[in-house]
Amino acid sequence: MNVLVVGGSGFVGTELRRELVERGHAVTVLSRDPDVDSDAGGDVRAVSGDVTDYDSIESAFEGQDAVVNLVALSPLFKPNGGDEMHDRVHRGGTENVVAAAEAHGVERLVQMSALGADPDGPTAYIRAKGAAERVVRESSLEWAVVRPSVVFGDGGEFVSFTKTLTTPYVTGLPGGGKTRFQPIWLGDLAPMLADCVERDEHVGETYELGGPEVLTLAEVAKLAYRAEGKSLRVLPVPMVLARIGLTLGGMIPGFPMGADQYRSLRFDNTVAENDVRAFGVGPGDLRTLSDYLGVGDGASESESSHSAESVA
Repeated sequence: MNVLVVGGSGFVGTELRRELVERGHAVTVLSRDPDVDSDAGGDVRAVSGDVTDYDSIESAFEGQDAVVNLVALSPLFKPNGGDEMHDRVHRGGTENVVAAAEAHGVERLVQMSALGADPDGPTAYIRAKGAAERVVRESSLEWAVVRPSVVFGDGGEFVSFTKTLTTPYVTGLPGGGKTRFQPIWLGDLAPMLADCVERDEHVGETYELGGPEVLTLAEVAKLAYRAEGKSLRVLPVPMVLARIGLTLGGMIPGFPMGADQYRSLRFDNTVAENDVRAFGVGPGDLRTLSDYLGVGDGASESESSHSAESVA
C-alpha cells in the first residue's frame, strides 16, 4: 500500500514509519519540516506541508491508499499562539486532511486522537480532539480512531515533562500528584496503528489504548528519578494554589504552562476498558514504564503501581 503519514517525522510518526516500511508499504512522510533518516531503508519519501494550509498539503494525497493523521500539539505545554491553536491544528488541520483525502480518492484514514476527546470537554486540547474526531466520522472515508493514553519511549516528552514539574529528593505536586495515567510504550502502539491501516476489521472503530499499569503522576516522577539513582518525596500542593499559580503563570510570555494544564490535572488519563485486545495482545503483554526506565517494578517501597487489569 501507499501510505501517507501526516506528522510522520515526529515522535510517533518516526516509529510508525519504520513499522510500515518493515511491513512492505511505500511511505510518504508529510510534515512542516520533514526529516527522514538516510538509513531509513525501504520505500520512503518526504514532502513538506502544514495541515493548517490546505494548498500546502493537497498534492501529497495523490496516489495514496491510506492516510494516518498524527499531527498534534502537546497537551502538556501551552502552545505558541495560545489555546486557540489546539482548535486550529487539531480540528482545522483534520478538516484539511479529510478534504484532501476525499479529493484524491484515498480510501482509509487512521486518526490518532486522545483519551477523553470530547467537543464539550474540560480543556482546549480535549475539545479540539473531540471536534476533530467528529470531522473524521462525518467523512466519506473508511476511518479508524485511536485514543492512546500518554505514550512513552525514546524521544518522548512524558517523562521529561514530569521532571520539569519536580525537583529530586523533595518536591511539591498539585494534589500530591494523584492524577492517574496509563502509559503505553511507543513500540507497542505503532504496530496497532499499522494494523488499523491494513486490516478491514478496524474500519469504523474507536479504540482506547493504555499500557499494562496505572501510575499516578507522583509514581511516574519517582520512577524517573530512581532511574538516575535519586529518591523523591512528594509533598502535596493544594489544587487551588496550583490553579492560581498556573493561571497567573500562563499570562507571562514564555511561561510553558497555563490554566489548561491545571485543568488537565483534574481528571485521570486512563481507559475504562483496554482495547489493546482488539490487536491480539493483552495488557500484560505490553511493556511497563519501569522496565523501559530500567528500574524494575513499582514506583517506591511504599507506593505501588496498579495493574491495568484492575481498571480495564
